[in-house]
Amino acid sequence: MAADAEAPPSTRGERIGWYFYDWANSAFSTTVVTVFLGPYLGSIADNAADANGRVHPFGVPVAAGSLFAYTVSLSVVLQVLVLPVVGAIADRSPHKKQQLALTAYIGAGATTALVFLTGDRYLLGALLFLVANIAFGASVVVYNSFLPQIAGPDDRDRVSSIGWAVGYIGGGLLLALNVAAVSGAEAFGVSSGEIARWSIVSAGVWWAAFTTIPLRQLHDRPAVAGAASGSALLDGFRQLGRTLRELKGFPLTLLFLIAYVIYNDGIQTVIALASVYADKELRLPQSVQVQTILLVQLLAFFGALLLGWIARRFGPWKTVLGSLVVWAVVLAVAYTLPAGQPIPFVLLGALIGLVLGGSQALSRSLFSQLIPQGSEAQYFGIYEISDKGTSWLGPLLFGVTFQVTGSYRTAIISLIAFFVIGFVALAALPLRNAILAAGNTPPRVL
Repeated sequence: MAADAEAPPSTRGERIGWYFYDWANSAFSTTVVTVFLGPYLGSIADNAADANGRVHPFGVPVAAGSLFAYTVSLSVVLQVLVLPVVGAIADRSPHKKQQLALTAYIGAGATTALVFLTGDRYLLGALLFLVANIAFGASVVVYNSFLPQIAGPDDRDRVSSIGWAVGYIGGGLLLALNVAAVSGAEAFGVSSGEIARWSIVSAGVWWAAFTTIPLRQLHDRPAVAGAASGSALLDGFRQLGRTLRELKGFPLTLLFLIAYVIYNDGIQTVIALASVYADKELRLPQSVQVQTILLVQLLAFFGALLLGWIARRFGPWKTVLGSLVVWAVVLAVAYTLPAGQPIPFVLLGALIGLVLGGSQALSRSLFSQLIPQGSEAQYFGIYEISDKGTSWLGPLLFGVTFQVTGSYRTAIISLIAFFVIGFVALAALPLRNAILAAGNTPPRVL
């Protein structure tokens, strides 16, 4: 039987609740990953660095300026082990809401605990971020697996795009409040570093508070892969092994997944390390960086809806390919940006905003069409390895390039390879055949 031939029963209230988890967790992506934690953890590492600018977590010499990039990369290496298993468990459990709550609150709790990131406690900060980012990825695996259950194939691009758009507004709103706090820091006699620390903490509180909305609105459904026969964890590992073997039988789905992991790794690296590049290479004040991120958040809301509209006219596959060309242009321009001049940086941020949300939202809905029925969360567990805030090859390449060359410009331009390779791989994919091969019904326009 073709999977998702009809939209599964769902209500408007359930979809609104689903949108709100993007609202809740996007505060972590924007306030923590994109803006505050990179520079703040870097300053903490600088406090602990030796005369050569190195810190030594567990005896490993690391350039203080590369610590955040390496921490992001390590967190995703660990996610490679954790997220597919989380997905396998979710597919075999009728209690996905409880799994969403557990993973979300662990991540929010670890984020809130960053209140203790002071002095030279760089290792504490790195470890808490590892926990938070792994839990973040695990929660999004469960969250994404609801998408095929609340939207049919022809409606999925729209629902996914609205979710991303709502997330950008939520993340942008908290960031705006934190910007206001930073702007008023001197008036209250508080350092900007102290405000940055509390801004990071606020993201954990926001994440936890707004997670209650999807937990109230979403409905548990029967396990899509059948009930677990014993221990959910052991059953999850067994099912993961079956899924990985099964994936070989869907080579076109695998090709999309490879293309996505490559190009989205580039997207996430640009998002995560833009503030580091602006701070260290362009020597722009944090106020300019944060204002640019706010602009990106606002335009990403409209950009997600705009690219969703374009996708309905011309197809999501062509729309994503076009967005990858824009991303390559972004990096080429970023390499040439003059230091100390905010206007070119802000204009480049506006261009990023227009393609950011749409390229990710449409990729999510495209992938949902390529998943065999009953394996949604397991496949999204693999997919999430390179979703929001979980890139690993990009930060690793960025960090190694900087450590070898000492140039942030060389590090940023090296990322263009992700978009070129991703474009070629995605362009080679016969999407309609891939959807049919997964046993699903293709939407009218691809």
